[in-house]
Amino acid sequence: MSDNFFSKISGTDVMTYEGAMQKIGLLLGFTVISALITSAYSLNALASGDIALLSALALGGVICGFILMLVIYMTRPKNPAPLMLTYAIVEGVFIGAMSTVMEYVFPGIVIQAILGTLGIFVSMYILYAIRILRPTPTFNKIVTSLTASIMLLYVISFVISLATPYEMPLLHSSSLMGIGLTVFILIVAALNLIMDFGFIERSVQNQTPKVGEWWGAFGMLVTLIWIYIEVLRLLMKLRSRN
Repeated sequence: MSDNFFSKISGTDVMTYEGAMQKIGLLLGFTVISALITSAYSLNALASGDIALLSALALGGVICGFILMLVIYMTRPKNPAPLMLTYAIVEGVFIGAMSTVMEYVFPGIVIQAILGTLGIFVSMYILYAIRILRPTPTFNKIVTSLTASIMLLYVISFVISLATPYEMPLLHSSSLMGIGLTVFILIVAALNLIMDFGFIERSVQNQTPKVGEWWGAFGMLVTLIWIYIEVLRLLMKLRSRN
């Protein structure tokens, strides 16, 4: 979200912290509602043994969500709200289906993942607020590079799982090294929150056009969903070793 990008957007209203928080709440609300509705359908599918429906919901959600995210970031529409709300709904479908299956296999894991995600969010905000972690240019470059590498790893793993009967080594393993890799990925995901906080603060200080509220909220949503998924995966790996 460069200054050059925002300079092309007209409008007299500027971005505020309150507006950004409202947009974050709206996107999270759409995600949660979508997840709850999907979870209800998923429970019925589990009861009837319709595993194909669960797979279709989860797979369709993750693929459509990934495509939507790429479209939003690459096209950068001047009015991104409709696409971002659609992304929230689609991701809710993915999270709802995945969480239902995880809860069925590991009772209580979903509430643990929610609390873990909340704990990480609060911890990172405190570290940001007291200036222990700051989104300096070097920090942003390192975290962005690591994030891109991890996303590429997941894409390769996804393609391999679809095309072959094999899985990416360690990524889905419950071994100590597999758990260590998930912890590392979770740390990188958490560090993305620092960049999200920095983007919102910097944009407000620079009196960015009001549409920046949607971009700040969208970045936060993507990061929180990623953290939730990684916490869920970490808990699954730990509990599968017991």
